[in-house]
Amino acid sequence: VKLWKRYGSYILAAALLIVVGTGGYVVWQRQMEARRLEQSRTYQQALAFGPSKPDEALAALKALDGGSGPYAMLARFQEAALKAKQGDTAGALAVYDALARDSGVGPVYRDAATILYAMLALDSEDPKAVMDRLRPLTGPSSPWRHSALELTGLAAQRAGDADRAKEIFTALSEDREAPAAMRSRAAQILAGLQG
Repeated sequence: VKLWKRYGSYILAAALLIVVGTGGYVVWQRQMEARRLEQSRTYQQALAFGPSKPDEALAALKALDGGSGPYAMLARFQEAALKAKQGDTAGALAVYDALARDSGVGPVYRDAATILYAMLALDSEDPKAVMDRLRPLTGPSSPWRHSALELTGLAAQRAGDADRAKEIFTALSEDREAPAAMRSRAAQILAGLQG
């Protein structure tokens, strides 16, 4: 009894703190789940508009753009793809560039944005600038190396550097780690360069 009189109020305060803290955490979790559900609905709505209603799709994607989390990132990728389909190459490149430079986006996705940027930029930008942008992704530890090398080879070809293009496409056509379709494509491009 003496122990309860002495420490009872502390024990009750600690128990109350645990209950309030747990309740607060549960409320926060529910709010986060509701936010994710709303983002999911908005993203699905944007996808449903698709190319048939590009303005509505872009508006729905823009609603997600300022947020955080996976749907905001996916919305930015979709926005760039939609802009590219609409012929807004500069707008699509700007979105891919922003994604590639965003430290809040995971490195694999930043690198994917760089690959998509390069694919789109091949027809509109200086090929040497495209090759420079791709250079960090061509190393042996990059999961994007084969795609980066293929795009680098195409950029070299556009820049008039046939020797560099041949070197890249020869290496790709012989690389057993490269996807079979890419090896085949590289061999076809190489045959065209040599013919």
